[in-house]
Amino acid sequence: MSDGERIHKFLSRAGLGSRREIERWVREGRVKVNGQVATLGQPVTPADRIAVDGRRIAMRVATDVPCQVLIYRKPAGQIVTRKDPEGRDTVFQHLPRPGRGRWVAIGRLDIATSGVLAFTTDGELAQRLMRPQYKIPREYSVRVFGAVTDAHLEALTAGVELEDGPARFDAIEIGGSTGDNQWFHVTVHEGRNRLVRRLWESQGLQVSRLIRTRFGPLVADKSIRAGHGRLATPEEVRALRELVGLGDTSG
Repeated sequence: MSDGERIHKFLSRAGLGSRREIERWVREGRVKVNGQVATLGQPVTPADRIAVDGRRIAMRVATDVPCQVLIYRKPAGQIVTRKDPEGRDTVFQHLPRPGRGRWVAIGRLDIATSGVLAFTTDGELAQRLMRPQYKIPREYSVRVFGAVTDAHLEALTAGVELEDGPARFDAIEIGGSTGDNQWFHVTVHEGRNRLVRRLWESQGLQVSRLIRTRFGPLVADKSIRAGHGRLATPEEVRALRELVGLGDTSG
């Protein structure tokens, strides 16, 4: 079995979950290979009998499974988790069933943020799209409360120091204004937790509304109602995979 593939990568590519999630399952003893509790990094092949929580996983070679991507328009108030102990509304309650595997969220949006959220059945694709090294552009419309000066905008594009390291906006475009609120369109290339909000807060400004309008090549067009999604086209899937150096398996 030395020519196999590490179990977390193998199951991730087959759409069972993200690598991090599957690694956690292995550490918790929830995964068995040929009747034995799996170990981290254990190599496996499609010929192995793999079970998660006692349920046998019907395996196919991951590259034989078409990669599906779902573009979802998340409304504010939903959380990005499969189950919530507090009983709050989760995005996974509103997703259609994929043809094979299960949906893996590509990153997250906090409960107060709305807009484009992507899911895929390909765990390897999800994993790569979340890595900072690929610098996937993310665009947001943001409504800021307070007086925004040229000095604020210069600082936010030059870079500021946050608690988890330096950060900046790649671009800022000024939108309209209503009362004490002004709209901006901003672009970042990483998905750190609450990054857009924290950048504005570093200047003593408050974000009163945040909408993600684009993730890489994916846009939630007007045909997608809030709380609903649509499957990405083969062209959109191909463009997304090319961003992270993966071949086309959308057909």
